[in-house]
Formats: sequence, C-alpha cells, structure tokens
Amino acid sequence: MLDLNGKSILITGGTGSLGKAMTRRIFDQFPKVRRLVIFSRDEQKQFQMAQEFPGVDFPAIRYFIGDVRDRDRLIRAMRGIDYVVHAAAMKHVPIAEYNPSECIKTNVGGAENVIYACLDAGVQSCVALSTDKACAPINLYGATKLTSDKLFVAANNISGGQQIRFSVVRYGNVMGSNGSVIPFFLKKRGDGHLPITDPNMTRFNITLDQGVDMVFKAMYDAWGGEIFVPKIPSYRITDVAKAIAPDAEHEIVGIRPGEKIHEEMITSSDSFNTYDVGSYYVILPSSPTWKIESFMEHFQAKRVPQGFSYTSGENDAWVEVSELRQLIVQCVDTSFVV
Repeated sequence: MLDLNGKSILITGGTGSLGKAMTRRIFDQFPKVRRLVIFSRDEQKQFQMAQEFPGVDFPAIRYFIGDVRDRDRLIRAMRGIDYVVHAAAMKHVPIAEYNPSECIKTNVGGAENVIYACLDAGVQSCVALSTDKACAPINLYGATKLTSDKLFVAANNISGGQQIRFSVVRYGNVMGSNGSVIPFFLKKRGDGHLPITDPNMTRFNITLDQGVDMVFKAMYDAWGGEIFVPKIPSYRITDVAKAIAPDAEHEIVGIRPGEKIHEEMITSSDSFNTYDVGSYYVILPSSPTWKIESFMEHFQAKRVPQGFSYTSGENDAWVEVSELRQLIVQCVDTSFVV
C-alpha cells in the first residue's frame, strides 16, 4: 500500500486539473506528507491555487515557479524529492499544430529534462502522464507525447544502478477537465442546439479521482518502464449531449483536424507486450531490466491475445445517459439539473 507520509513529492504542471486533484488527495490521505512542491510556469495559476491551498493551512506545500524546459531549475526544485509526477505539457491540438517547435520543446525536451533532473536528484520514482493521443498519433501533440512515453520507458536503462523507477500512466480525456466536452456543452446548453463533431464519436470516461488513483497505483506497482492503462467505460458523444440538454438540437459540424472518431489506448501492435493485471492493462517495455516471468507471477498478470486492441468504440463497458447525468453532478457541476 502506498504511503506518502514523511515523503516529498513534486508535481510538474501542478496547477492543472490533475495536479490540484492530486494535491487535495495527498493532504486528505497523507496528512504527514513532508513536502509537496507545485512546479509550474504560470504565476497567476499558482496565486489562485494558493488561495485554495494556503501555506498557513498546508505548511507542507511549496509553490515553485519554473519551466520544464529549464533543466537547472528542475534540478534545484527536486532536491530532497522522493516522488515526481510529470503532468506539464502543451496539450491543445490546434495550438501545437500552429506552434510545432514550441510543443516539441515542452513535451519532448521538457520530458528529457525531467528525466535527467530526477537522475541527478536521486528521486525514488517518477510517473509521467500520457494521453490516448500518443497511441497511433495523427497529430503533433500525440506524436510528442508518444516520444515522451518512449523517453520515460527507456530512462530505466540509464539509471546507472540507482533505485529509481520511471513509468507512464495513459488515459483519455478526464471528465470535466479544462478543454473537455462536458464543460463546453454545459456552457452551450442554453442556445437550444449543441455542436456535434460526429454522431458516431465515442470517448473513454475517467474522473479526476480515478486519474489520481491510477497515478498512485503506478507509484506503488511500477517496476520500471511500464505504461499503465486503466480499464474504464466509454460514452457516446450524443449521449453526453442528451444528458446535458435533452431537448437541444444536434448540429453536426465535422471532426476537427487531428481528431479521431474513437479514442485508442492500446493498438494491436502493442498486444505483444500488453498484460491484463485485473483492474488495468500494462504495456511492458520490450527489453525490461527485470524478468517478465517474475512480474507475471507477482501481479498474476495474463498476456492479452495477439491482435488485442483497446479503443473507446469497441469497449465492453458503457456509461449511459442517466449515469452521465449523475457523474456530471458529482464530478463537474453540483448545480447541474436537467
């Protein structure tokens, strides 16, 4: 069981939706955490987060201005840190397409800087957040995140005997996070119509709390080099529209550049290295630094069939309209009513 009491944690991009949810959970579950460093480059977001988590009430928290592009700043921030969660990224697809070099500097160069800073600081474990868009990418953002995943998986090969584990957690759009479809539909519901990119579109559904759970699981379970993929249900975009505005008309506007009809998290090409570990799948490195047989025995893991893939359109579990309404109230907007 993971115990962060007495430990020091750093979250890059810590002012984002996942960073704030993780901060809340850490203080709730591990009241004796030694230090929690919120590392990000946006001073306004840090100022706003400090209103929610002031140092007077949360003496373990530290707000550290810095950019993952700056390796020296990362090294300084990581002094005495035990666990790192790497959540910083440029993630908006159109912005990345228009500013490709900036996206590469942050998502690829930044990932490399985090890895070397962890090695220099003697960090115990680093978990990097990935995205479904890194799976068979069709846009630059996805391509940079796939590269980042590869860097973190391979980082275990250059640890030089240090007791450090690098791993990756991959999941899709988080319910209610900035830029996701549910807040967008909630804002548009009064217009009488909702823009639907494609009526066949599906997405995986994960809440912020489930995302935090998966990061905690990777912190505890990782042997080094794994990509953790949670087993989560899917929803249809049209069902989200019905849940939020049942009487609204659907205006089909077409998919945006770089967007997929269905989310993918494991491709058939990944099936040769993918294992079922009960509540999640794990894609193992092709050349792990430990024995796969020992891993399988320890976790009672089973290799998935060849050709297996995990996509939102071919999922076994679905969130229907009534459940979506309940989740919106619980996870997104407590004032939401239909």
